[in-house]
Amino acid sequence: MTMSVHTQQQLSELRLPAFIEVYEEIMQSDKTLNLEEALSLMAQRESLFRQNKRQQRLMKTAKLRYPAATMETIQYQLPREFNQQQFRTLGHGEWLKQGRNVILIGPTGVGKSYLACALANLCCQRMMPAAYFRVPRLVEQLRISHADGSYARLLDKLAKLQLIVLDDWGIDQLDRQARRDLLEVLEDRCGRLSTVITTQLPTDKWHDYIGDSTIADAICDRLINQAYVFTIQGDSVRKSKKTLTHVDQQVS
Repeated sequence: MTMSVHTQQQLSELRLPAFIEVYEEIMQSDKTLNLEEALSLMAQRESLFRQNKRQQRLMKTAKLRYPAATMETIQYQLPREFNQQQFRTLGHGEWLKQGRNVILIGPTGVGKSYLACALANLCCQRMMPAAYFRVPRLVEQLRISHADGSYARLLDKLAKLQLIVLDDWGIDQLDRQARRDLLEVLEDRCGRLSTVITTQLPTDKWHDYIGDSTIADAICDRLINQAYVFTIQGDSVRKSKKTLTHVDQQVS
């Protein structure tokens, strides 16, 4: 029996598209289900449908540099050295619940950004919001927000993200306003929300990059003491990109 157009319209208005889909499948199937079994199947499908839609929205708003990067697509056989066993354990996601940070240190081309995006993707898979930023652009965004009066709203928005990726940490010298703004962002996250840093600078060089010893102490305390630190060694993977798969080439 085909579902009536009126019933389909009502289910659509109630935003229950999976109910329609499952009903049609049941009607075309040889299986005989009682009312409770049918409703249970419909509810399960609707729940999965909504979960997938939410994951898609989270991924879209995260604006990851490499949206296809996942913990499953990481190529551990690439010519680089880091604590791969420990990094794999991050796939369990406990560090996100604990508000722990991840710092990825290494030269250009070894895949830091890809690994960071895989961690952000993991966060979205766990139904938690994440976002990707290059530090120079975030600093500029914060600077503009002071001028147009949206600074407080921007801080609130960042504080609602379970994870933020700060890519290219240490590229440009920070001025007085930039270092204070970054401290505000990190203060809101300390101990409850996660931050992923990618950088070429070892942590013992961060004070010189930040520039103000007092603020540097505060920023380092909020980032490093709560972090898993991975030092990645190796040549740029781009040098051998002719022999790599499409996924492997997405590194920085």
